Amino acid sequence: MRAPLPWAWWRSQETRVLAPIVALGVAVWSFLEIAGEVLEGEVHALDLRILTACRIDGLPSRLWGPLWFQEGMRDLTAMGSPAVLAFTVLAVWGGLMLARQRGMAWLALGAAVGGQALAMALKAAFSRERPDAVFHATVAAGHSFPSSHAMMSAVVFLTLAALVARLTPRMALRAYALAVAALLSGAVGVSRVYLGVHWASDVAAGWAGGAAWALLCGLLARQLRLGQSGAQR
Repeated sequence: MRAPLPWAWWRSQETRVLAPIVALGVAVWSFLEIAGEVLEGEVHALDLRILTACRIDGLPSRLWGPLWFQEGMRDLTAMGSPAVLAFTVLAVWGGLMLARQRGMAWLALGAAVGGQALAMALKAAFSRERPDAVFHATVAAGHSFPSSHAMMSAVVFLTLAALVARLTPRMALRAYALAVAALLSGAVGVSRVYLGVHWASDVAAGWAGGAAWALLCGLLARQLRLGQSGAQR
């Protein structure tokens, strides 16, 4: 009798249904926990320590690291900019439309627009100030919590990866797409703290909120049975 594959448990129907729901609950809980700590001022000291650790000799205007590293971080932060994310969403939307996956295309577009609206609403609700301008190593404006770069990169990259992954029957390709999306979102968030335009708690909350939104969109795609013709069920 053949031994079960190490990942066979993942392919069970129960696990595939429950895992995203559990992950969604964890993401929402994480956001609420971070938001509560921010409102109570419990994380400010840690945020400040992390921010100053990215500076030389504690001087807020002197970034740690060589110039090529600093420029690399600015390049990474641009990956979460509205222009880059909008171009990415529209490019994938066009590809999905050409592939006759119109439901997935409109869900991808709706996820991005809805995620942006949610991020703006949360920023207005919390109205947290950014770190002092002397820390800023790139242009930034508006409120700080949650980081819209971190949140929207999670929304866009994770949602698009999850939707596109539904079109392939290979588990390895699905995992790869999601891993690359998570890596991109993580890099964008880290760059925002390094460049001094966000507190670490802003970024953590952005990741949690963005992941929750992406998971919700993924569950909606499953409920609507989008992309099932190309994915192994």
